[in-house]
Amino acid sequence: MSFDQLSSLEAGQRRGNVNYTDDPEFQRLSQQLNSKLFKLQSNISNLSRDIGHLGTRQDTARVRERVQDLLEESREVYKELGEGVKKIQGWENVTVCLPKVPILPTRSTNLRRQPTQRYTQQKLSREFQASLSEFQSLQQRALEKQKASVSAARAVQDEGSDAVAGAASGGQQPEQQQQQELVRLAAQDEVDFQEAIIIEREDMIRDIEQGVGDLNVLFTQVASMVHEQGQQLDTINDNVENVRVDTRGADIELRSAARYQKNARSKACCLMMILLIILTIVLLAIFVG
Repeated sequence: MSFDQLSSLEAGQRRGNVNYTDDPEFQRLSQQLNSKLFKLQSNISNLSRDIGHLGTRQDTARVRERVQDLLEESREVYKELGEGVKKIQGWENVTVCLPKVPILPTRSTNLRRQPTQRYTQQKLSREFQASLSEFQSLQQRALEKQKASVSAARAVQDEGSDAVAGAASGGQQPEQQQQQELVRLAAQDEVDFQEAIIIEREDMIRDIEQGVGDLNVLFTQVASMVHEQGQQLDTINDNVENVRVDTRGADIELRSAARYQKNARSKACCLMMILLIILTIVLLAIFVG
């Protein structure tokens, strides 16, 4: 046992008694998830703008097409992101070990994550849940506006149907009948147009409702995993505390061993001095005699 080894132990204790190793795969996955979160924030910004145009003078077929495309694209990215967040929450490839010290058995404790990884996991899960919640709110707004537009289209369709029925009533003069026929045809075109709009927007409503349901399931799954990981972190913190206590005990034991060796060396020196004195006396006695 040497004082250099004792110093190494003390240095390890000041660093927190553990040595951590980097995990490139964990870093790569977390960077990918951050990139997807950034993309989703851009989609949310564009969606918020376009959904705000629905039901206004700026409402066009192109705006509704953009809304539909952004909703579908974002749903797919959220599903991929959710799977990645679940994967990174269950990461277990990190080993934390106490420093190796002579005369003591090497201790190792397998922990699920190192502190920086725990921070990354918690940050990603928080940002994912916040982003998904915001996206779900936008989907709900789009759903409400689509339903309102369907109601308006049905009202126009009913008015057109009444106009068609009125134009089809008999008893008019030929000229009046011709005019009524033109009105009927125009009204029928409007009815058909509104019917097409209703069918299209009802399809969008079903897509949005399904998307909201699917992402609600994903949100619940991630929230449940985060809750479970929180309970596991309590256990991990207990393990870390145990490691700290064990290392402190090792430190005390090593200090005791160092003091024992120091005392043993002191006793050996005293014994050597006594032997040298005795030997000197003997030699002097022989020389004088």
